[in-house]
Amino acid sequence: MGTITRTFANNITTSGVFKPTAFNNASFDNVTAVPEGAVTGGNMVLLSTQTASSSASISFTTGITSTYKEYMFIFNNIHPQTDFVDFTFNLSTDNGSNYNVTKTSTFFRAFHTEDGVTSATLQYYAPSDLAQSTSDQILCQAGGNANDEGVSGFLHIFNPSDTTFVKHFIGKGLTSSLNETHQQFHIAGYGNTTSAVNAIRFQMDSGNIDNGTIQMFGIL
Repeated sequence: MGTITRTFANNITTSGVFKPTAFNNASFDNVTAVPEGAVTGGNMVLLSTQTASSSASISFTTGITSTYKEYMFIFNNIHPQTDFVDFTFNLSTDNGSNYNVTKTSTFFRAFHTEDGVTSATLQYYAPSDLAQSTSDQILCQAGGNANDEGVSGFLHIFNPSDTTFVKHFIGKGLTSSLNETHQQFHIAGYGNTTSAVNAIRFQMDSGNIDNGTIQMFGIL
């Protein structure tokens, strides 16, 4: 058996499937597309991408399973149609039929105006937290609808499929708003349910999402 033949044989299983060692960064040419979920970046697996187009909401009703213990949602350049609106989320235990999980959360923010006239501020903001409420949780406040305004950020939800414990979440949001103010928001809390959370909805508190993308990642 020659060297090339031995190398080839060593990289194939007895059932005829290529082993991981058969592949490297130089193994493929002319790849034009890779299915979502087929490639991992570290321990993060991209499961779904949704793009808004004058959408009332963006919901993920499949893919939140016991496969992953943590899910991360990245919202990128979410642009509202209505000026000065809040970007929110809520959770579901019935595959999206209802988004009404009881939540308790904390919320604080930092902000600064473009002209520097208003002093930079860091504060706990009680009107945006929840105390055993089924209302939508605010991720970003006061998003503007001008071309240089909108919201971006991320949200982590931990072990949503667990049927013993509550469902913790943390998030960070960034807003450029109509009064030329940049704001940063930090939230943390839990969904007070021992049922499996299997869907999530993102929306503005008023009006549609003009455009922007939300990606869902599973984290091993």
